[in-house]
Amino acid sequence: MGKGMKAGKRPKPAGGGNMQKQMQQMQMMQKKMDEVQAEIDAAEISASSGGGAVEVTVSGKKQIVSIDIQKEVVDPDDVEMLQDLIMAAVNEAMRQVEEMSQEKMGALSSSLGLPQGMV
Repeated sequence: MGKGMKAGKRPKPAGGGNMQKQMQQMQMMQKKMDEVQAEIDAAEISASSGGGAVEVTVSGKKQIVSIDIQKEVVDPDDVEMLQDLIMAAVNEAMRQVEEMSQEKMGALSSSLGLPQGMV
């Protein structure tokens, strides 16, 4: 046995404490990511088309929460226009949810010192 070595004891691997610190950092990062995701999921975004004739609200989970259609835009002879208005409002609301999600996750990744898109 080498000088200062006791039977049954092995030398500690170099950097052993760093691994525990990294695990704690990863757990903190996961917790922050979960918090941001919960915030995104709870959010609701509304978008309208046709000057407010159709308004759609979408959750952060990308589910339609409500659709509000003004009576004056409902024309049985022009269903196609109503379909276009609904589609435009839904697409805009979805785009805004995606943008919000990217902003919040991007802010999280830069606060953690990660390159964009890593979170």
